[in-house]
Amino acid sequence: QVQLVETGGGMVQAGGSLRLSCAASGYIASSCAMAWFRQAPGKEREFVAGISWTGATTYYTDSVKGRFTISRESAETTMYLQMSSLEPEDTAVYYCAAGRGPAYTLEDLRRGGVGYWGQGTQVTVSS
Repeated sequence: QVQLVETGGGMVQAGGSLRLSCAASGYIASSCAMAWFRQAPGKEREFVAGISWTGATTYYTDSVKGRFTISRESAETTMYLQMSSLEPEDTAVYYCAAGRGPAYTLEDLRRGGVGYWGQGTQVTVSS
């Protein structure tokens, strides 16, 4: 059974930092592209950052470039999102996501080809 479990959300002041973690089970951890999406109140869910299954390729939405860093450890079944210089506009529920299978690329995932979702973790940035 595939499971994605996020941890690390919370409340922080603008300019602060948080690190999100996503623990992945099974073959996803070593063979699928993974990503973070977020959904703010009243808005659609949007792609934030993604990483290929090897970890060699990453992609960020423009609004977080230079502030967020996505990573995954080959020896661990965990993906991370280090968030710095947080802004109130970053307030949202953050979701971990994995591709539909090893044949699906990071680009597929970025375009919405999500096979698995985590339950989400709330990030609140106060001004």
